[in-house]
Amino acid sequence: MEFKLNRRNFVKGAAVAGAFLPSFNILHAEEGKVGPKDDQINVALIGYGAEGRVLSNSLVRIPGVRVRAVCDIWKFQCQQAKIFFKSFGMEVTTYEDYKEMLEKEDKNIDAVVVATPDWMHCEHTCACLRAGKHVYCEKEMSNRLELAAEMCRVQKETGKLLQIGHQRRSNPRYRHCFENIVPNMLGRITTAYAQWNRTLAPFFTVKRPPKQDILTKYGYENAEQFLNWRWFYKYGGGSMVDLGSHQIDLFIWAWGVPPSSVRAVGGRDAFDPPRMAYDRMYCIYEFTMPDGKKNEAIYQVISSNAHGSFYERFMGVNASLTIAELSALGNTVQREVRAGGYSEADWQKFIDKGWILPNAGDKVKKALTKDIAVDSRISVPADANQLSVTLNKPAHMPHLENFFAACRHGAKLNCPCELAYESAVAVLAANVSADSGNVYRFKPEEFKVPPRPAAPKA
Repeated sequence: MEFKLNRRNFVKGAAVAGAFLPSFNILHAEEGKVGPKDDQINVALIGYGAEGRVLSNSLVRIPGVRVRAVCDIWKFQCQQAKIFFKSFGMEVTTYEDYKEMLEKEDKNIDAVVVATPDWMHCEHTCACLRAGKHVYCEKEMSNRLELAAEMCRVQKETGKLLQIGHQRRSNPRYRHCFENIVPNMLGRITTAYAQWNRTLAPFFTVKRPPKQDILTKYGYENAEQFLNWRWFYKYGGGSMVDLGSHQIDLFIWAWGVPPSSVRAVGGRDAFDPPRMAYDRMYCIYEFTMPDGKKNEAIYQVISSNAHGSFYERFMGVNASLTIAELSALGNTVQREVRAGGYSEADWQKFIDKGWILPNAGDKVKKALTKDIAVDSRISVPADANQLSVTLNKPAHMPHLENFFAACRHGAKLNCPCELAYESAVAVLAANVSADSGNVYRFKPEEFKVPPRPAAPKA
């Protein structure tokens, strides 16, 4: 069944597309291919801060997507947005109030990209969905689980599309790994490890922040909280929610089940004065598989030293995968040299499939082999083969492309809200565990969106 988009049927089209249209995977589509002239998608952006700018850099590069309006409570950001989009031939109308934008731009926009602080994601997303717009919302869904659940409920009620910005879910390198490497090369993954380390940095300040009456109107006590919202629990969730959300989601993707428990410890005193949220956190997630076996994931996020930067590693009994959003930080699969494991001939079959690249030789391994041979405590490492799939575009661009493919053709979203909700449950629980000093044990029903609470009786 063929679905052709035009300006009249776009708003309602995707609501029925999921039920009636064939699946379309943007990662295997012809890059840059768009439909007829009326296949253009008109977009509004709410939030032109750091993340809004990152997303804009991808939006202007996707054929058939045109940004029509930008909303931000800071006039300076609106001015910057006008300049940026004009440089790409797009005239945008700017607004301070998203409600005014939705009212005045109703017939001019088809979809909205939400890139505001976490605490406003629910309000902005639900309003856009109810206005008949499809929504791409940045992660974390919310810093409060009940608000994340409400986003899912409104999406279901309206039938509009809601993609959450876990962009690794659409990254072709990650999709290659989770579709081919993880299930077919690693063997049972007993252990996973991920980290995100960044340097100690002072609070962000500017010479001319928004005026206090504007800040007060939109719920901020002062410019410090507005500019550094991630460190205040009213607005965000600290490093664990800001950075950990991306990587904890990968643990769930790898094992195919949500975690059964998390034990977290953290510190708040790397900064002077200390920040409200944890500036460093160390977690152990346990994953209980359907067969009863248990696997562990170790996670570290620190904002006091950037050594090692960020990457993810999945360690199976047959091989290990190291990957990062920047390929220079992680891009290899390494065979386990052991009795009963893959032989070099077995490994060559994976090279022949095109999953990994041939190895030119590992100088580090060769230098170590002599010493390792005389020490029974050390395992001999194999050569590390690079992944065969690369990403030669901005990191967020494939995820936005997937969203717009769903809008146009009924493609399957790579990170619908129900999937992102599982990640939100897992990530927010780490802060709870660190606060209490106890292991947080999940109940299976926690990962399902609960029904809306009954309104209190009058």
